[in-house]
Amino acid sequence: MLVTGGVRSGKSVHAERLLAAEPAVTYVAAGPTYDDADWQARVARHRARRPDGWTTVESTDLAEALSLADGPVLVDCLGTWLDAVIAGAGLWEAPAPEVEEHVDGLLTGVVAALRGAAAPVVVVTNEVGLGVVPEHRSGRLFRDLLGTVNQRVGRACDEVHLVVAGRVLRLPEAVGSSRSR
Repeated sequence: MLVTGGVRSGKSVHAERLLAAEPAVTYVAAGPTYDDADWQARVARHRARRPDGWTTVESTDLAEALSLADGPVLVDCLGTWLDAVIAGAGLWEAPAPEVEEHVDGLLTGVVAALRGAAAPVVVVTNEVGLGVVPEHRSGRLFRDLLGTVNQRVGRACDEVHLVVAGRVLRLPEAVGSSRSR
């Protein structure tokens, strides 16, 4: 399942509630793994509100995290993951096609792992169509890439939920998708 929404929309809380009945969940904090105080504080706040049986894994290798999990997984969030993989590869200043190729390669593995998951997986992302994106090269690149990431992951999921102001809307199948036929 893909859960999308704007910043502070309630999407992470909704995703956590979807898996709350599960006794053991692998929570993948998909963002920077370096010692960033703001990131560590965010992970700590999320960890504090989750059930004790949940395990937190901090990783940008989503394909590996999904393949190693032996039960339900919550991935939070594709937006922080995208920023971390671009920064980690030193590609923020690279030509857009080079960045797109790098992300596409990683995304292929993520989508394959999602499709092969034996247990429920909930992936959280930011909906770039609803957010403010800085009008400079890296802002446009990030918006465009995250839109592509969201579409590809969304096609690999059975359900997509949009969260706005804490309200949840289950989105219908995409027109022309194999599931809508």
